[in-house]
Amino acid sequence: MARPRTPLLDRARIGGTALRLVDEQGDFSVPQIARELGVRTASVYHHVDGRAGVIELLREHVAAAIDAAALEITPWDAALEAWARSYRAAFAAHPRTIPLLTASPVRTPRVLALYERACGVLLAAGFAASEVIPVIVAVENVVLGSALDLAAPETMWEVADPAGTPRLAAAVAHAGPHRADTAFELSLTGVMDRVRALRAAGAQEGTA
Repeated sequence: MARPRTPLLDRARIGGTALRLVDEQGDFSVPQIARELGVRTASVYHHVDGRAGVIELLREHVAAAIDAAALEITPWDAALEAWARSYRAAFAAHPRTIPLLTASPVRTPRVLALYERACGVLLAAGFAASEVIPVIVAVENVVLGSALDLAAPETMWEVADPAGTPRLAAAVAHAGPHRADTAFELSLTGVMDRVRALRAAGAQEGTA
């Protein structure tokens, strides 16, 4: 019997199916992926290292939408900010993956390569090696929190009795549209200002 021109099962199909399940229901199981693909569970295990391997496929699928070219922008702070915006957009498209991915160490070579480039940008800008990971994690905290916020209702506070919480009611009424975007800009600006100050302080120490 001739082999099919298109493989019945590969890592791309497994990852894509897992991503669809997580988008729909917030989680997945390997047997469920197998059922969706019409194969046996054991067949899936031939391509991935169990649940942890599928999670890395999810990470690779989502991170593929992050614009790595953003890290080539100059100066360094413009690159970091552009990367953060692209990073947020990628995860905002799949916010239900965030709890799964943040609970598991990054192992995927393609994603590690993206972090390698980010580290290179910061080191080339003059940051100390001890400052690089804290800066990246600070940016990620803003990015991932905002990606989750984009999936939340526009109005998170249901004030049934404004008389009971008048200040909250007034604040909600004046919040305006696009709450998540406004909050993201505020948060990213704050982090970037602090990161720039950190770099400036390091530069002053270097000339002292």
